Amino acid sequence: MSTPSIDPALVADRVEQLRERILAGAPDRQVRIMAVTKGFGPEAVFAAQAAGLDLIGENYAQEMVAKASAVHVKRPIEWHFLGRLQRNKVRSLVGLVNVWQSVDRKELIDELARRSPGARVFIQANLSGESQKGGAELEDVRQLVQHARSAGLAVEGLMGVGPEGPAEHARSGFRSLVRLADQLQLPERSIGMTGDLEVAVQEGSTMIRVGSGLFGPRPPR
Repeated sequence: MSTPSIDPALVADRVEQLRERILAGAPDRQVRIMAVTKGFGPEAVFAAQAAGLDLIGENYAQEMVAKASAVHVKRPIEWHFLGRLQRNKVRSLVGLVNVWQSVDRKELIDELARRSPGARVFIQANLSGESQKGGAELEDVRQLVQHARSAGLAVEGLMGVGPEGPAEHARSGFRSLVRLADQLQLPERSIGMTGDLEVAVQEGSTMIRVGSGLFGPRPPR
């Protein structure tokens, strides 16, 4: 299946619009933009970098492997893995992923500790109650953070996905995640996407994840 063409100039314009939206909600705090390129080809990565974004997120292991091998860029990319991760996929991604954001169970922590000692990770919390989005129950996150730290992983933050529907519906979940990150002394809070980033930024996001808001509609898998 062919992927949609990417207009770098349009992506650059959209990055500026995103920065304005972020600035309105957090004028005194830095919030990074992650370009989520799932479903798009390597040209999405090139366009993101041309617009000043070096934080790239991928959701599917096979796409990540193919894209990382096809992308040759002048500036280093920080690759984050965002999708639900099976233990048997970890081995193929070691050496490519810089930060694993979708860590949500002890078995996955143990596999990462075995395959990639000292790996940088975020613990994913399920903020919507939708099982297909992955993530641990919020009350289980503290124990997972402790387990990951004991396993020698570098826990840098928490990640969550808001529920479908109006952005305001995501506020309470985002607020709970940020409060827990504060308690655990975790500096990174990866919350907010195209439709709910204002709420996420207001509640304390340090990193928003944007795909269609940069590159347009994502093709069906």
